[in-house]
Amino acid sequence: MRQRIQTAILAFIIFIPFVVIGGNTFRVFVFLLAAIGFLELIRMRKITSYYIPVVVAIALLWLLMLDDPSVVLPGLGKSELIMVFVLFLLAYTVMAKNKFAFDDAGFILLALIYVGMGFYYLIETRNGGNNVQGLANLFYVLLVIWATDTGAYFFGRALGKRKLWPEISPNKTVEGAAGGVLLACVIGVVFHIVHPFSYDMIVVIAVTVLVSVFGQIGDLVESAFKRFYGVKDSGKLLPGHGGILDRLDSLLFVLPLLHFIRFFS
Repeated sequence: MRQRIQTAILAFIIFIPFVVIGGNTFRVFVFLLAAIGFLELIRMRKITSYYIPVVVAIALLWLLMLDDPSVVLPGLGKSELIMVFVLFLLAYTVMAKNKFAFDDAGFILLALIYVGMGFYYLIETRNGGNNVQGLANLFYVLLVIWATDTGAYFFGRALGKRKLWPEISPNKTVEGAAGGVLLACVIGVVFHIVHPFSYDMIVVIAVTVLVSVFGQIGDLVESAFKRFYGVKDSGKLLPGHGGILDRLDSLLFVLPLLHFIRFFS
């Protein structure tokens, strides 16, 4: 526990200044996080020996995180880049004489979209609109997710009896999940009072519930990955906490959703 607290404080000290600064400094920082997160998934799958598709995938990952990748590759938008990469992966299965198989190609493609677009919306949330509002939007999401994790932990320990999904995450309980949503709503209401959104309180509460629920789903998805591939943590970058995806898995689910419903528009 002591190591977890020390690592959390250190990560907070490193992460928050980049969030506050925003702009291109934050963009470069997130590009680095995305590459690390992508490699964590690749290591889970144990396909790190295939350097060519992995290196190409990281390059495409960064292109997908740009607002308009055609600035770098004229005439190619995000959908065209993904299709070109699909064709490249399929051709590589032939060049690798099926040692790099169809399911490996599918894993890399899904990991690329999952990580790339998730971190793209992290940049969009912070750098979109004016500086103050972008910062407030990201802090709202972070606080709601942290409140969800905290509420789930303490409510689960105090009241937890019914397992939420023992095959995937044996320690999570229904009572903990509900407690996480409850504390998230409290934080969401307080945030809206201190820094009002352009919505009624009932809308903010509904969106906060959505953020809390989908944040927990994102966490379960990461747990399912680790359970399937037989690893305890996605990485070892943060002692006591695991890897980048272990810490940011909820954000990768929540931020695209908030942009799809245009909550930050």
